[in-house]
Amino acid sequence: MGKRLGKKVMWLTAIALLVGFMSCGAAYCEEKVIKIGTLFPLTGPVALAGQRCKAAVEAAVDLINNSYPNIPVPLAAQKGLLGGHKIVLVHADHQGKPDVGKSEAERLYDQEGVFAVIGSYNSAVTKPASLVAERRKKIFMCGCSSSAELTKRGTRYFFRIAPTDETESIEFVNFIKWLNETKGTNYKTFGVIYENTEFGKHAAQEAKKAIEAAGFQYVADVAFNPGATNLNSEVQMLKGKNPDVVFGACLGADYILWIKTMKQMSWLPKVSLNYCSGYQDPLIAKQLGGDGDYFMGTTGYSPELAELMPAVAPVEEIYKKKINPPVPFDSDSIQEAVAMLVLAQAIEKVGSLDTEKIVDALYANEWDSPLSLGGKVAFAPGGQNIKAMSIVTQLVGGQYKRVFPEQFANFEPVVPMPSWDKRK
Repeated sequence: MGKRLGKKVMWLTAIALLVGFMSCGAAYCEEKVIKIGTLFPLTGPVALAGQRCKAAVEAAVDLINNSYPNIPVPLAAQKGLLGGHKIVLVHADHQGKPDVGKSEAERLYDQEGVFAVIGSYNSAVTKPASLVAERRKKIFMCGCSSSAELTKRGTRYFFRIAPTDETESIEFVNFIKWLNETKGTNYKTFGVIYENTEFGKHAAQEAKKAIEAAGFQYVADVAFNPGATNLNSEVQMLKGKNPDVVFGACLGADYILWIKTMKQMSWLPKVSLNYCSGYQDPLIAKQLGGDGDYFMGTTGYSPELAELMPAVAPVEEIYKKKINPPVPFDSDSIQEAVAMLVLAQAIEKVGSLDTEKIVDALYANEWDSPLSLGGKVAFAPGGQNIKAMSIVTQLVGGQYKRVFPEQFANFEPVVPMPSWDKRK
């Protein structure tokens, strides 16, 4: 009897332990962890930009998971969401390739079981990856992909933080009109140089539309393959047309090559206005040195804008610990941090992980966003942030000077751009 009783006690103990472990596991999964995927180009031609975007999301998660009562950002003072949930990130690398982005999005949702995905930097990747989310009725938060088409597809689960190439094209044209009216510049002819991708082609389309709507002449349309090793023929085409103003949709190393090639050919337009991260990237500005001066573009954030956004500085210190070498936020990376913070606010407001209720809340509310230039985020049908703002800046001495709109300006724009032989 003693042996039987002993065995019975052992079995009961084992069953109790198993039930306990199962309960703990279920509680951990259901009550303590929210898995969020990130999808950025961590390798490939724009890997540095992708790594900064990844680090920005990590900084936002650090804010959410831990208590930072002295940082004036929503959710920073508390620990976690929904009474103690911690966000766990699952990272994926799309390499700048749309097909890889699509398959990685499928893996994140189907195998990793993430609640939402944040990405993808490249508009050409964001398009198919976000459609994966749409088919699964899962949330896809996009920080900085700028193709206007992304928020014109009638999607429900896609949300974008940054301005689009449509709004930036209009801002560029308004800036030139302002120069003509206030500085007597009389610029009339325009050209566009752009990478032959989803991003570049749509930027060129929006540029042409805005230019012609304003009554200007669209005289040069020049496409190139991203990652090119030579842009001589493309720059020669621009030089031959000699537009007063050029809009550039060139990323990363392509932006550097474009400027270096113009210098080799001793040609410049009177004004160059550039979309996205080639111009906006402080590391690229540093690499170009004086060659990058007097170019212009839109910027949602640069270190020189910090005085307009005081909450950025303490968050940036967290961000710098996530990236090697430590660098400041740029306009793209900070938008990805905002995407994470806005999604977290919606989860907290709804009080559950009910996707449909969270999507409804994202559309129905205006969200505090001290890391955004306008201080607020609000989404229109299709997912575009209608509060998105940017400033036209000009690089001078490696610093981004604010030149337009006038209420944000702290510098008189230098136009026309000094020719290469007149630069120090």
